[in-house]
Amino acid sequence: MADQSLKLAVLHQNGWQLENIVDRLRAARSDWMALHGRSCEPDERELPSRKIMGEVVEALSGALFPMLLGPADLRLESEDFYVGHTLDAALNTLLQQICLELGHGLRPSLEIERQARSIVQDFALTLPQLRRLLDDDVMAAFRGDPAARSVDEVLLCYPGIVAIIHHRIAHHLYNAGLPLMARMTSELAHSATGIDIHPGARIGSSFFIDHGTGVVIGETAIIGDRVRIYQAVTLGAKRFDADDTGQLVKGQPRHPIVEDDVVIYAGATILGRITIGAGSSIGGNVWLTRSVPPGSNITQANLQNQAGKLG
Repeated sequence: MADQSLKLAVLHQNGWQLENIVDRLRAARSDWMALHGRSCEPDERELPSRKIMGEVVEALSGALFPMLLGPADLRLESEDFYVGHTLDAALNTLLQQICLELGHGLRPSLEIERQARSIVQDFALTLPQLRRLLDDDVMAAFRGDPAARSVDEVLLCYPGIVAIIHHRIAHHLYNAGLPLMARMTSELAHSATGIDIHPGARIGSSFFIDHGTGVVIGETAIIGDRVRIYQAVTLGAKRFDADDTGQLVKGQPRHPIVEDDVVIYAGATILGRITIGAGSSIGGNVWLTRSVPPGSNITQANLQNQAGKLG
């Protein structure tokens, strides 16, 4: 304690009034803890780290696609060793982070560690399936974009692929009961790409986001197979229901269902628990709050014509 006081005294000599600022920041933290019913700050980190989750996802991406997303000096003869070594380190780090989320506010216990190990083991066993699912996403991007010269270009360069790698990892964590780690994972991709996919969204195979910036996909959205969407598309909620106390009701289905083989063009906004039928095409800048049957071709023009007839 005396050593800490000496350090603060030295800081005070710099003229920034740091001792006073440190005291006031401590008071702000104490007020925050009291507001949320916590008696004191923990001695050690008690929640997962966003920085560490970024490192875990980067390592997992390298293990899934070693010769493209792995280290630059990796050679084919050492590929399996790299994958095994990288997965061992990443999964052990993931285990530590899961223990933190599961044990938040609780005493460390063998039961928490057992549950965390079970989640990590289940996740590890799904990685081959995850790789094949991502292969389908990469192929969908290659086939859906005439500018793509190779699948390698798609994997290395396309922001939509970065977003879907993160999402498929995040979705597994979300389903495993780890909403904080899942959200951290999805927000890392959001920050890097401008594509905001909630980890709760259910997305089928061969999914392609072209360009991507400004895409928003809400928590309860359900997307079928072979769906293609473009930049600035929103799959959002039309309204937010509140309970008797005015608090928002969590977890209700409130985002669209997009069936197989749908294309949604740039700037379209689709809101509410509505269904876009299989094989439909939704034109650019369309604002849609009603379900449409399979095979529909929705544009601004035909929406305006329908509105005119109703008027």
